[in-house]
Amino acid sequence: MTYARAYIGLGSNLDEPLAQVRQAINELGKLSLTRFERASSLYASRPVGPQDQPDFVNAVAAIDTALSPLALLDQLQALEQRHRRRRLRHWGPRTLDLDLLLFNDQHIDHPRLVVPHPHLYERAFALIPLAELDAPLTLFDHSLDHWIERLEDQGLARLDENGSN
Repeated sequence: MTYARAYIGLGSNLDEPLAQVRQAINELGKLSLTRFERASSLYASRPVGPQDQPDFVNAVAAIDTALSPLALLDQLQALEQRHRRRRLRHWGPRTLDLDLLLFNDQHIDHPRLVVPHPHLYERAFALIPLAELDAPLTLFDHSLDHWIERLEDQGLARLDENGSN
């Protein structure tokens, strides 16, 4: 069986976000045909989009999977639903958001899935935890450091074991 390395962005800002993200990290290892490898530190970040919502807790997880990208997307969306994810408004608050950031070195342009994630290079809450897991990765022919150095301050703060920054 052939496995692909996938990086999953996790985020939550509703219903005990710290617990939501920690639980989802544990559940990633229970996906079919998938092995959990490791997760980044947890980070607090300001919301993207509407600012009339709580800050987010974010992380990135590395998994190895024998699932196809679309099958993995289906599994991630099912996990979001188990966490009572509701899509009430674009970039609105959510109990759990799981984004397939990278899938090996594949470039996917499908109506349901674009990989690398189209906004990855703009988001500190994804790039910094991703670099924590795999600093040598390149994105759009540049190092992660290249993209991180170009980010504006996005108010990202690493959280300690207790969820404090």
